[in-house]
Amino acid sequence: MSAHDHAEHGHGHHDHHGGHAAHGTMGSYMIGFGLSVFLTAIPFWLVMTGFFANPQTTAIIIMAFAVVQIVVHMIYFLHMNTRSEGGWSMMALIFTLVLVVITLSGSMWVMYHLNHNMMPMSVGDMSQMP
Repeated sequence: MSAHDHAEHGHGHHDHHGGHAAHGTMGSYMIGFGLSVFLTAIPFWLVMTGFFANPQTTAIIIMAFAVVQIVVHMIYFLHMNTRSEGGWSMMALIFTLVLVVITLSGSMWVMYHLNHNMMPMSVGDMSQMP
């Protein structure tokens, strides 16, 4: 392989794949893995130790950690950025964030209202049900 062929091959490789930043390295995967473990361990610790007395506060903190975890996964494992694929990655990010907000807020709303509206029933009450 001549020097000319080598230079042409290297240049074509970078043009074809949209730059070197789109590929993950072992170091970037390890950083992503470390952050993922950290972002999972902290909410687990908060729940297991009962760090916050108010369950709503704990739930909000866990939701915040979940959103950060999603962003970490998209950056370190899915290699999303604002430059690649002609902006489609940014559109996917915005769509994902909208879905996450809808899902998390809807889940919290349903869980709150289920907890608020459910009344404990005695055995006598249940026997009178049709």
